[in-house]
Amino acid sequence: MRVTLFDYGAGNLHSLAKALATADGVEVRVQEDPVRALDTDVLVLPGVGAFGASAARLEPGRQAMREALERGLPCLGICLGMQLLFDGSDEGGGRGLGFFSGQVTRLTARRVPQIGWNSVEEDRTLTGAKLDSVYYAHSFVCRATDASVVTGWTTHESDRFPAAVRRGKVVGVQFHPEKSSEAGVRFVRAFLKEVAP
Repeated sequence: MRVTLFDYGAGNLHSLAKALATADGVEVRVQEDPVRALDTDVLVLPGVGAFGASAARLEPGRQAMREALERGLPCLGICLGMQLLFDGSDEGGGRGLGFFSGQVTRLTARRVPQIGWNSVEEDRTLTGAKLDSVYYAHSFVCRATDASVVTGWTTHESDRFPAAVRRGKVVGVQFHPEKSSEAGVRFVRAFLKEVAP
């Protein structure tokens, strides 16, 4: 199975590539071109960087990527990658993919960013790996227009927001599986197994 990390030039992809490569029969590659990144079995939008700069890198292939997801290309969006699956962000200009309807806004909490372990409530994202406590590092969160796409919730101080969203074979998670120890590795493996072509 070919798994492609779309690199929008924002951070070290090594730990994520390593987590993905633990699954049997997975070949991980990194691609900076958003259109060429679609020549894959599974697309991964990694989770480090700023929305505006990343949306700009995505823009030349935005329509092609959105159409590929609508046709059923499996995709895992992590933290910023999840946010890019939505319409746009208060963090910066540019358009997201709009695969999920809604806006990304700043956490309404005293302590921002949220960094550290937190729970996932009402998780129904994957059948093969139930989420419990996972690692977060973020200042912005997705506000989904349609709550039915939210497959797990979390709360930081008094702000409750989606920990995970899913539509078809496209999953977005606000946490970092690659930093979430065994639970994160199990989640990545279960995702790849569930969406495998």
